[in-house]
Amino acid sequence: MKTFAELDLIAPLQRALADVNYKTPTPIQAQTIPAAMRESDILGCAQTGTGKTAAFALPILDRLGKWNRKAIPNRPFVLVLAPTRELAIQIGGSFATYGRHLHLRQSLVYGGVNQGSQVRALKRGAHILVATPGRLLDLMNQGYIQLDQLEVFVLDEADRMLDMGFLPDLKRIISHLPDARQSLFFSATMPPKIIELTQRLLTDPVSVNVTPKTTSVEKIEQRVFFVERRGKQALLRKTLCAGDVEQALVFTRTKRGANTLTKQLVRSGIQATVIHGNKSQNARQRALAAFRQKHVQVLVATDVAARGIDIDGISHVVNYDLPIEPENYVHRIGRTGRAGAEGVALSFCTAQERNELRAIERFIGQKVPVVVEEPQSGSQERPPKPGKQQTRSRKPRPVAQSKEPENTSSRKRSKKEPRPIRSHGRRSSVTVNKSAGQKQKRRGQREEWGPQITEGTIACITHKGFGFIDNGTEQDMFFHRSAVEDVNFEDLREGQRVSYDIGQGVKGPCAENVRMI
Repeated sequence: MKTFAELDLIAPLQRALADVNYKTPTPIQAQTIPAAMRESDILGCAQTGTGKTAAFALPILDRLGKWNRKAIPNRPFVLVLAPTRELAIQIGGSFATYGRHLHLRQSLVYGGVNQGSQVRALKRGAHILVATPGRLLDLMNQGYIQLDQLEVFVLDEADRMLDMGFLPDLKRIISHLPDARQSLFFSATMPPKIIELTQRLLTDPVSVNVTPKTTSVEKIEQRVFFVERRGKQALLRKTLCAGDVEQALVFTRTKRGANTLTKQLVRSGIQATVIHGNKSQNARQRALAAFRQKHVQVLVATDVAARGIDIDGISHVVNYDLPIEPENYVHRIGRTGRAGAEGVALSFCTAQERNELRAIERFIGQKVPVVVEEPQSGSQERPPKPGKQQTRSRKPRPVAQSKEPENTSSRKRSKKEPRPIRSHGRRSSVTVNKSAGQKQKRRGQREEWGPQITEGTIACITHKGFGFIDNGTEQDMFFHRSAVEDVNFEDLREGQRVSYDIGQGVKGPCAENVRMI
């Protein structure tokens, strides 16, 4: 299938597609639309930004447009369930765009706003209902929505719903669906709970999988900056002031961090606004509108916006804080690579976030290139491990030469001078200095290990995150998992050859910066 014109869509839909200059279907659209028009159940695995909304909206509008029935009050024919308000509004906008030449009504139901206008729209009757789970169940319990006339059910971003804790709500909603219906199920990932849900929801589905794990990031230029926490703000300002940044979406880990960062950007003369879960729906819509209309250059957001913002022209995504879940990294940077477009994704990584970076690299199956920044903007190299200090070579202290004993009877003894030992009531000229002997012993131990021992073989790996290196001496060199460089601790095996630096731990010498050879 090469063009939309070759699809057997009704004329009003073809006109609407021509209005928005849609010519060639994306892979998800080319595989989903024909099967959905045959009224088959669909199991789709696809990331956002692949044209998924049109893949289910067009066959639904084609079905409703052919029958041209009157809407029934409080009883929709189609229910589309989305995890967030932003995504629900976006889906509603797509239905309005594609169905502009059809006489169909749709209604949006989501929380964060007064339900009065939503209830009135439902009473007038809506062919299509786009809803979030919480407000939908609330209105169902109040008797404003009945699903007995439902013909098509769409569950979008199913894995995101589970991440947000909507699984109990989903099960309650599914229990109210009529048995005779068409179901279209879309999810970016397929964990076990999602598979269990599909078995309950779908009947002999057509499987559509067009997004391998790395597809959505292939055309996005990814970079990572290693920087100290206090250097992130300066690095962000420098990045945003570069000439190639048209519009940037900046992700923080917390809502408070998003608010603080936005205020700092505005104070420094950068036009910025913020969106997160604590903002009211009207405030969120105003922020999105200002960003979409390019009244502001920067939109600061938490992960609530990772799947629900579909704005053309985002040139850069900045991970000011790395996400804890690797999947969220893909969804974040996907905001700048919409429908195959190219984009730039920048990540700021502190020493404390190195584990998150490694998890992300494992998930996407590739290393993120490191950018060497100027010293004033960030660190030139990968920062040292948290709680570790780089070792410095020390010059051995010269051993004091022994002197002839002095007559101590005519002078006052200093505080540091060891007290002479009394023997049978007489002063002895022999003194004991235990601290000096202990220091000399420790220096001898350090010299025994010596800086020249920098290679060895893994002798033992424990499940508690410790390891031991056979370095050719009688005592193996101990190391902690946090000392491993350029490889995951779990990937180390007994017998592997490694190099390392000598460090000083609490209980003696230990290995630091352990690297595979």
